[in-house]
Amino acid sequence: MSKEFNLASPSGKELSRSMSNIETAKDNEVQRSRLRSVFIVITCTAAMVVNISNTTSVSISLPTIEKGLAIEEEQLQWLVSAYSLSSGCLLLFFGRLADLYGRKKAFMLGTLCQIAFSLGCGFAQDGLTLAVLRGFQGIGGSATIPSALGILAHAFPPSRARSIAFATFAAGAPVGGAFGMIIGGVLTQLTSSHWRSVFYMAAATSAVIGISGMISFDADVPSAEAVKRVDWIGASLVTVGLILIVFVLAQGEIATDGWKTPYILVLLIIGVILLALFLVWEWKLEQIIDDDPSRATSFWTPPPLMRLSLWTRAKGRMAVVLVIAFLNWSAFISWSFWVQLYYQNYLLLTPVETMIRFIPMFIVGCLCNFFVAMVVAKLPLVIFVGNGTLLTATAAILFALIDPSVTYWAFGFPSTVLIVFGADFVYSSGTIFIAKTSLPHEHSVAGALFQTMTQASPIGTAFGLAISTIVFNTVVDKESAALGVIVNSSVTNAPMSAQLTGYQDAQWTAAAFALMAALLAALFLRSVGIVGHNRVIRHVDSDQTMAAHAAADDTGIPAMSN
Repeated sequence: MSKEFNLASPSGKELSRSMSNIETAKDNEVQRSRLRSVFIVITCTAAMVVNISNTTSVSISLPTIEKGLAIEEEQLQWLVSAYSLSSGCLLLFFGRLADLYGRKKAFMLGTLCQIAFSLGCGFAQDGLTLAVLRGFQGIGGSATIPSALGILAHAFPPSRARSIAFATFAAGAPVGGAFGMIIGGVLTQLTSSHWRSVFYMAAATSAVIGISGMISFDADVPSAEAVKRVDWIGASLVTVGLILIVFVLAQGEIATDGWKTPYILVLLIIGVILLALFLVWEWKLEQIIDDDPSRATSFWTPPPLMRLSLWTRAKGRMAVVLVIAFLNWSAFISWSFWVQLYYQNYLLLTPVETMIRFIPMFIVGCLCNFFVAMVVAKLPLVIFVGNGTLLTATAAILFALIDPSVTYWAFGFPSTVLIVFGADFVYSSGTIFIAKTSLPHEHSVAGALFQTMTQASPIGTAFGLAISTIVFNTVVDKESAALGVIVNSSVTNAPMSAQLTGYQDAQWTAAAFALMAALLAALFLRSVGIVGHNRVIRHVDSDQTMAAHAAADDTGIPAMSN
């Protein structure tokens, strides 16, 4: 016997407020041509490609930038980290703004920011200026990505079209990573402007995306929330807290005394405290608003930036999916980072030679997107996530066992193919699951939360790189000492055998992240079922139905059929 759904409960109140706006939302339904729908998907996916490639294209250009601007090697990482910091730590804030004031507006604002500061980076004359401009460039990504997720969720009702749209968007991450490496290597080595061409290309691509979005996107639909206010206190706490933690993860290994450096310890403690305060503040706001919605008009009690109950959707499986995505992305970014260094620093390949070895990522990413779109409505979530995480682990293990004397086709090629399948399986199915279990007015915030744990964010990136870097440095120091060599700060004098062992153990670390994610999937996602859709559920009622389904799951109501 199922329990009766109580609208007086917090989840019931939230659902009833959302359902009360069905008729209003119906009035905003848009009829569009198939061509325009295709361009919506292409534009949103291109935004993801540019956002990810803005990191990888610069990464492969770092040696050239170092020589061109005379930047110290230990400071080079900030040309990558500055972008990740701003693009990831502001995701929740811009996701909330997009939900409240319009996703198309937020997307266009982010695109303009990308254009302006990409051009600025191209004209930078010193390292400090470039790093600062990279930080501002990342703000554009923090606005476009959650907005794009919200735009797709609103434009496509639960159906095969939505599955294809989200699978395509998800493919933009691994494809963007490969595209950035390819275009970065080619432009850096073969153009007269060298590394500056990378930023000019980013500006031009962003301009095309902005024009396409302006033409193809539907007009913004007014928010269904009665009180359209921003939780500035929560936004400040989570943004500063994330910035401090990510800074520590990026700087801890290269600080004067490593992780024992006083300012590293202090900033880490402050960052953790701020994130804890953010969680307490959001929980308190949610309780207050659920008990008395009229208090949302008070300055001190605005609607929460992120409802903590969002993590408990689908009986807590939302939290499980987020953690799995976090671990899998940590594995993916660690694999990418150390493979790139292995090719350039150990095998001494040029940027173009390195780029060629990543071409399979681009091709397989497109094929994988097609596969996921076709079968996501036929297979349960655990199949995608479980197999995706295992494929990611296998890719890392292949490089952990690599023999430099054998051909690329023995280890490098299969690893490059498998890593894309792993990333795309987890990200595509996870994105569809997030859209299905979040309420219509939460789509951008829910998407921002997913991004904060994965692709567009520095959290998974910083965590994965910090742990794998510690492993690499520890192993190289130990192996070098055994050979009577004291390694310098840049590891340039480490014996080749010690470096190889370090690269291999860093890949074992990446494999461990993915295997932990696979274990979580096997334990907690077996009963989730299918997240894709074969038939169309009419536009506005569709998301209300899915939200009702998710809320019903939390209260014991039998599942509603799709």
